[in-house]
Amino acid sequence: MAHIGGATLLKDREQVADRLLEASARHSYDPDTELDWDAPLEPGKWFLPEQLVSLYGTPLWERMSEEQRIELSRHEFASLASIGVWFEIILMQLLTRHIYDLDPRSSHVTYALTEMADECRHSRMFARSVTKLGTPYYGPGGVTRFLGRLLKTTATTPGAFTATLLVEEILDRFQRITFPDPTVQPLIQGITRIHVVEEARHVRYAREELRRQMATCPAWERQLTRTVSGEASVVVARALISPAVYASVGLDVAQAQQQARQSEHRRETMRWSAEKLTGFLEETSIIHGALDRAAWRRSGLL
Repeated sequence: MAHIGGATLLKDREQVADRLLEASARHSYDPDTELDWDAPLEPGKWFLPEQLVSLYGTPLWERMSEEQRIELSRHEFASLASIGVWFEIILMQLLTRHIYDLDPRSSHVTYALTEMADECRHSRMFARSVTKLGTPYYGPGGVTRFLGRLLKTTATTPGAFTATLLVEEILDRFQRITFPDPTVQPLIQGITRIHVVEEARHVRYAREELRRQMATCPAWERQLTRTVSGEASVVVARALISPAVYASVGLDVAQAQQQARQSEHRRETMRWSAEKLTGFLEETSIIHGALDRAAWRRSGLL
């Protein structure tokens, strides 16, 4: 029975990969040619929908001018793009580790390589967007970078796919309301549209593989995945918006951070960004017990 079960899992894995490869052949984009990087940015247009800006609705926000609010959205998009590059590089390493011992002739590995090609283009696209916006590169701080290095080096396979979903699904939720928003810069609309279309495949691949992994891995690996994912959620949530963005628009950093943390709108936005993910992780028993939930609540994502 175990052999039959294993064969069934492998067949299912290959079928999913075949469908994703077909979708990749139909809907893959080259940001260098798809987007008009030379077009000037449009005055008065946002870089994120205003309700996604971290200070939206706070007392500080009410005192800011419209120009300053838009400028903050520019720096916050740059922060998300900067952290996005860091995330994508970690993801590519996790995927490489996943397929290291697998048959390169399989559709599952072929799709992983296809996804890595997507992620290379996304990383270049995000980096180019930061250059276009003329902002600093808001990369992760030293401690966060070290924790990322630790994760990419030591994560188990289910842990790797959980980390992938943790990042991709939160950014995807933000971007799904960004690209159709007519108040947003056309370049940002184009960047987020490409990312949403291609990341939908990546999320499907990671979700399907994580289901298989959690059904077959030993108990110790399931528990380690639960523990590490809870702590990773805290790191990821805090890394999305660099505190330096507030200084870049002339705000007091400590005051801005405090008001963002205390904002009920911001807390609800972060919970909303992760609700599909946390529902899936509860379904697959990755968010399982009181300690797991405590970590996810500490991140503000649950």
